[in-house]
Amino acid sequence: MQSNLVETLIGTVVVAVAAVFLFYGYSSSGMRSSSGYQVKAAFSAVDGLANGADVRMSGIKIGTVVRQALDPDTYQAVVTLDIASNVKVPDDSSAKITSEGLLGGSYISVTPGGSDDMLTSGGEIMFTQGSVDLMSLIGQAVFSATDSGSN
Repeated sequence: MQSNLVETLIGTVVVAVAAVFLFYGYSSSGMRSSSGYQVKAAFSAVDGLANGADVRMSGIKIGTVVRQALDPDTYQAVVTLDIASNVKVPDDSSAKITSEGLLGGSYISVTPGGSDDMLTSGGEIMFTQGSVDLMSLIGQAVFSATDSGSN
């Protein structure tokens, strides 16, 4: 009888820990329903950017990447952002894709503009800068160092 009680308690603890992990995974995955307004931004390249990635202003998370699609006319990547309803973004703001570090993920950094007019749902951030390919930068640095050393 004693071993049945111990097994039951251990099973209860395992189920509780699993529930905590599921809750954490759900809350950090960005799968929650949108609570703000959606704006779009077109980038030349979105390498490393995933749905659910952060949208930050001054280092503070203000939204989430909701959707990515290719514009068949301009061949640019159109990214839909869900911005928190309590954050007002000027319509002349700029957005760029940056990395958290060498091994970190990518996120969108929004720099506010000076306009008095704010973006509304369905608006578009016009000034964008796509992601930078780290491997091509390293390759360019290596080849430029090799070329300058041969003269």
